[in-house]
Amino acid sequence: MRDHSASGVSPGYKWQLVAMLWFVCFFNYADRQAIYAVFPKLKEEFGFDAVQLGLIGSAFMWVYAFGSPVAGYIADRVSRKHLILGGCLFWSAVTVMTGWCTKLWHFVTVRALEGVGETFYFPASMSLMGDYHGPRTRSKAFALHQSAVYGGTIGGSWLGAWFAEHHGWRWGFYFFGGIGMVLALILYRHVRDRPRGAAEHEGTPSPSAGEPAVLPPLPVGATLRLILRKPTAWLLLGGFMCANFVATVFLTWTPYFLVTKFGFKLTSAGLSGSVFIHLASALSVPVAGFLADRWAARHPGGRMLVQALGLVGGTVFVSTVGLTHDVFTLLAAMTCFGVCKGFYDSNTFASLYDIVEPHARASATGLMNMIGWGGGALGPLAVGLATKYGRHASEVENMSEAIAWGGAVYVAGAVLLLLAGLKFSRRDAVASPLRESAPRTH
Repeated sequence: MRDHSASGVSPGYKWQLVAMLWFVCFFNYADRQAIYAVFPKLKEEFGFDAVQLGLIGSAFMWVYAFGSPVAGYIADRVSRKHLILGGCLFWSAVTVMTGWCTKLWHFVTVRALEGVGETFYFPASMSLMGDYHGPRTRSKAFALHQSAVYGGTIGGSWLGAWFAEHHGWRWGFYFFGGIGMVLALILYRHVRDRPRGAAEHEGTPSPSAGEPAVLPPLPVGATLRLILRKPTAWLLLGGFMCANFVATVFLTWTPYFLVTKFGFKLTSAGLSGSVFIHLASALSVPVAGFLADRWAARHPGGRMLVQALGLVGGTVFVSTVGLTHDVFTLLAAMTCFGVCKGFYDSNTFASLYDIVEPHARASATGLMNMIGWGGGALGPLAVGLATKYGRHASEVENMSEAIAWGGAVYVAGAVLLLLAGLKFSRRDAVASPLRESAPRTH
């Protein structure tokens, strides 16, 4: 087996890695999204109310969130290839098990197990891509990878609903889980790990020919101090929590919302509930990545300002989705919201990596996922509670109002990102490869 850590990497392989991880990420999101597309079927078959459905949606997010720091800590210390592909095998098997559920606690349990499997993916994959793509191409690489999130969300929603309407809701889980396991086994031959910090050190002298030496991992306390001593990190974590709160509401409730408020059929709701938002995001995210790489070359907070631009623009459209009664206005607002969402999403981790040294990046990703998804997990449950116990007589009116309040959450996130990008980013930025190469223990 070739020792890749001792040799150079072709420019082509850097983008091949992005392509391979794109497919893993696609199933990461398709597997988690398919359950939301069949909420109306679960309500019909099992009698689940909005709070119970919200609990099913949140069970995945809580485990995913609070497992992320552990996953990040591990990903800074072991082979990221095994975490990525082993995780894919595990969560795909759990997806198959979802088709066997018959009770509420079954659904809550498999969704929690899905969170265990998927929690390793982003800390490991983003850290690995960050070691193949340096600051000049990092936003573009991460943006292309991010498009898999939207592709998986659309595919999971649409195909999950299609299987539910034509063959029964269980078959979508058998389909996605089976293909995911096959994909992981195939990619084991092609995905290669790389030393931490390799991208930053390209073109700089190293102790031996080939790639630089592996940066040593830090103790837990030193890792946390390295990340959390920077105000920019706290602001990025808060901004991600706000953005994810809104995102999880849309991921969880949009198909149900379209069926109950606008009378969409299940397959149409599964497709429309994802394609207008996430296709728009997929189209905007490469533009945002290109813009962020250019702005970041001029200003340390350039990526953060691109994110803030997305949240500011999305505020009105989030509220419009909740309040409108017109289908055309709804779909137009969802599309515009998707464009703005892409501007934020393209730089979620690229912005973080601008201020975190390479040997702590997986840990930083895990910490960000914990804060973002831990706070975000409150979104589906909050909308479920507001729908059932809100001030209006109609559940549909209550859900509409709860979704519209997401605009205010976006405003809070935009303020945090503007503060990070304009006030603290220059001071907190990772200054140079030489600075990154020295492990910090204080």
